[in-house]
Order: sequence, then structure tokens, then C-alpha cells
Amino acid sequence: MKSVSINGIARVNLGKSFAKQLRKENNVPCVVYGGKDEPVHFYAHENEFRKIVYTPNVYLVDIIIGDQEVQTIMRDIQFHPVTDKILHIDFLKVFDDKKVQINIPVVITGNSIGVRNGGRLALNMRRVMVEAFAKDLPETIEVDITQLRIGTSIRISDLSFDSISFLNNPNDVVVAVKTARAAVVDSELEDEGEEAAAATEGEATEGEAKSDGEE
Repeated sequence: MKSVSINGIARVNLGKSFAKQLRKENNVPCVVYGGKDEPVHFYAHENEFRKIVYTPNVYLVDIIIGDQEVQTIMRDIQFHPVTDKILHIDFLKVFDDKKVQINIPVVITGNSIGVRNGGRLALNMRRVMVEAFAKDLPETIEVDITQLRIGTSIRISDLSFDSISFLNNPNDVVVAVKTARAAVVDSELEDEGEEAAAATEGEATEGEAKSDGEE
């Protein structure tokens, strides 16, 4: 998984009035927690967070405060209900020997048989919750839909990646191909193919019979 850096400034005053003043200056109050150490409170300009907030990608976040650098993942974010400005962000400290839980984006690959036959692709889960060591975290979870036919689906239980555990319900549907009005069922195509093959074979047999008769 890729990482990005955030340059922060330690917060000395943790009061609400100071946090309000920070937001007026377009800064975002934040906290880093995890492990046995006390939480680290800091702030940074809102522009620092655009690269990790306004994107579908997920990153490891290296937070630099003075001469201290901490590797984290973004755990929770609060937005203003009207303006959508960032109000607060929680970061979770990452350790080499401790697994973390994080939502990873789902990326669809392949060209589904069912979609080619007119079915409708339904992506039910754009992110899935996984647990893994930081070094094993992927940037995305790729799901190959090539073999999906109309009426079939891929569930959490069907996913398998090395060194990663999926925490969603095993029966949750990640992606499915549903019937559409213009859809052609695979079995119908197969029947038509068999009928066409039989007709071709019949014509060939009839042709051979005529040839024998002419001799």
C-alpha cells in the first residue's frame, strides 16, 4: 500500500475554543491514538488532507510533527453537516507486529459473460473490511467477474487473498449480474447453438446422400 506524508503542528491547548479558532483559520484538529503511548493531538491546514480524503484510494499516512514521525491509517473523519468542511480526523497508529483493520476499495476486472448477454452488473460493496499487517495491505481488492453469468454473484466467502482476512459477513454479496429486460439467458444461447449445429450437420448429411445418389 502506498503512503503519503502529513506535516502537522502539535496542539498545546485542547479546549473547544482553540479548536474552533483552528477551524476558522482553515486548520483541522486531529488526534493519533493506539498502543501504550498517550494520544498525540495535532493540527494541519485542510489542504494537507486533500490527498487522503477526497479520493477513493486508501493510504498509509506518515504524520510528521517536529522531529517525530508516526505511521498511521485514517480511522474516522467528521464533516460539517452543511458546508462539508473537515472538522476532525482520528488516526490509528500502525505497528509492524500488530494487524490493523481497514476498508479497502473494490476494483472490478474482466468482462462478465452475463453482462455480454445483456445482464446488469450490480456492485453492492465498493469497499470491504480487511485485517492484515500493514506491510500486507493492498491498495485495492481486485474481483474478477469474467465467469459471472446472469443470476450469479461473488460473495465475501468467495474472495481469497494471501495474508488478508475479510471481516464482512461471508454471505454478503460483493458483485452480481442481474437479469435485465434485454438479457439473453446463457442456456438459450447454448440451445440455439446446438440447434444451429444440428441443422448444419443435417444439411451436410443430406448433401452427401445426394452426391451418392448421383453416382
